[in-house]
Amino acid sequence: MILWADTFSNGFTPHVAQAGVEVLEAAGFNVRVPASNLCCGRPLYDYGMLDTARRYLDTILDSLREEIEAGVPVVGLEPSCVAVFRDELPNLMPRNQNARRLSAQTFTLAQLLDKQAPHWQPPRLDAAALVQVHCHQGAVLGYDKERALLERMGVRVEVPDSGCCGMAGSFGFERGEKYAVSMACGERVILPAVREARPDTLIVADGFSCREQIAQSTDRTALHLAEVVAMALHPPDPRMSPAYPERRARPADDGRAPDRSRPVRALAGAALAAGAAAAGTGLARAVGRQRGHHQAPGA
Repeated sequence: MILWADTFSNGFTPHVAQAGVEVLEAAGFNVRVPASNLCCGRPLYDYGMLDTARRYLDTILDSLREEIEAGVPVVGLEPSCVAVFRDELPNLMPRNQNARRLSAQTFTLAQLLDKQAPHWQPPRLDAAALVQVHCHQGAVLGYDKERALLERMGVRVEVPDSGCCGMAGSFGFERGEKYAVSMACGERVILPAVREARPDTLIVADGFSCREQIAQSTDRTALHLAEVVAMALHPPDPRMSPAYPERRARPADDGRAPDRSRPVRALAGAALAAGAAAAGTGLARAVGRQRGHHQAPGA
């Protein structure tokens, strides 16, 4: 299967992509990422740049033609990118057969595990979780598979009726009225809920924007679902306090996001990045090996 290395994961939060690789390999999948830098063009839609967005999608369909026609599933970790493939792509290219194929072959992490690894037993985790559902999950993708996965792990899930966190891509970064609206949206439900959550409660948000809003407005760090599952794959250190479980998920940086200057494709080193495609290993699997994980055979 292909792990879509979205711009957010590749350039800002490579730890999320690493966690995705670890979980998928634990479930038995053979993970690859595209050898070239590809972008779904998500921000372009927000500014009406549809011709440019269509060119981005043409490049993706051309670069992944063989995999798409072979029926290889694609997993996206960023909900807004998955929504592009599932919704905007077939609407922009309704007569393109590979566009329809890619739309049907694209899944979130939990959706893929549910569909193609239904008998895989996820790791147990005795914890409570406060979840912020990304707007594209709520409107396009759904969150039922993600919630079901957490509950199968033993997590007690709370999904408040919070609506949009307020960040909405670049919207919450723009000074003036947009920033004020952004903060008002967040302060309506989700930000107070995060502040009131017990210290040992997981804060979970799959969207990069949602995690940024929480990080910049509270003292907590929200985790992606992939990070939660990856954390549960390893026994906890009995010396660690159960408070602030994000510190367990990211022990090297005390729960904060790691060095953002090292994208996921660079983590295995420049030499490996240059030769991974020819060697047939896949860059995401190289990331997994760097973390010390066995490459499991699989789909």
